[in-house]
Amino acid sequence: MTAGPLDRLRVVELGGIGPVPHAAMVLGDLGADVVRIQRPGGFTITDPERDHLLRSRRTHVLDLKDPAQRDEVRELTDHADVVLEGFRPGVAERLGLGPDELTGRNPALVYGRMTGWGGDGPLAGAVGHDINYIAANGTLHAIGPAAEPPVAPLNLAGDFGGGSMLLLTGVLAALWERQSSGRGQVVDAAMIDGSALLMQAVWAWRGSDRWDDGREANLLDGAAPYYRCYRCADDRFVAVGAIEPAFYADLLKGLGLIGEDLPDQDDRAAWPALRERFAAEFASRPRDDWAAVFADLDACVTPVLTFSEAADHPHAHARDAFVELEGIVQPAPAPRFSRTAPGTPTAPQPPSEIQDTLVRWTAP
Repeated sequence: MTAGPLDRLRVVELGGIGPVPHAAMVLGDLGADVVRIQRPGGFTITDPERDHLLRSRRTHVLDLKDPAQRDEVRELTDHADVVLEGFRPGVAERLGLGPDELTGRNPALVYGRMTGWGGDGPLAGAVGHDINYIAANGTLHAIGPAAEPPVAPLNLAGDFGGGSMLLLTGVLAALWERQSSGRGQVVDAAMIDGSALLMQAVWAWRGSDRWDDGREANLLDGAAPYYRCYRCADDRFVAVGAIEPAFYADLLKGLGLIGEDLPDQDDRAAWPALRERFAAEFASRPRDDWAAVFADLDACVTPVLTFSEAADHPHAHARDAFVELEGIVQPAPAPRFSRTAPGTPTAPQPPSEIQDTLVRWTAP
């Protein structure tokens, strides 16, 4: 087991909540030496020492309003490869920790900025959370039943998919470019931009008149009877994704509907009737009975598992998809690497002194 593909990469996380801690966790999971600068008394959703979003790194508690402690942070970033920052626009500059100051001292530094609305534009200074950013770019409007308000997809689309993952993509791209130029740069990652990018397929379908702006009116939003979830007899659910004709045929086979006079699979006018027919069949048996029925059929039918069931699933066990740290079950580092597999992530650590890291990073 190696230290991971990002071994020897030095990262400073200017602590906050949401996508920046998640991005820092992923870098730490993959072997980077990550330190989090936590403001004393800063807002947290859970106890920082029990918040496993803060795994795989060390934490130093520093008051960024104190000039002497800001100097310590600058000294640390002088020896870093990456800084991750998620303040509202202008805050880092007022603290003297903005990209101009830090890259002026360390020209090779990659400065990753994470905002909701972006660094410019009329909404740049507005407050917001995941739900607001995906509301403003059309993403939220597309999710949920037609007759109900839109449903927030947890905070996956804005905070983590369109935020953390796009921030990581930008940082790693800047590190690659640095190999030829020798210079760092600022990565401006905004959740409103990143979550819109995640919707590129829908924008493409919409541009070719294959997507209706209404909810529950399209192939992937619950309208298609062969791509949605169904309630079973035990009030648990199955997920159906039988888009291709061969998979659809196996769906009908598993439901016992072969030979029944049914509308064509892609007759949109008949989709409501097909949904009702499929719903009646799935409601006749418990979820796990249906899982057994479809186990040997290529119908793309999967039981909808709870978190506890997912962690205990044979497939998860076979892939070591979850780890347990301090009694807390959580996803293992991802993705997988053939040569430089990262080690087991470390649980959140009690705060330590910044001098410990300064000595480590400045040692010859």
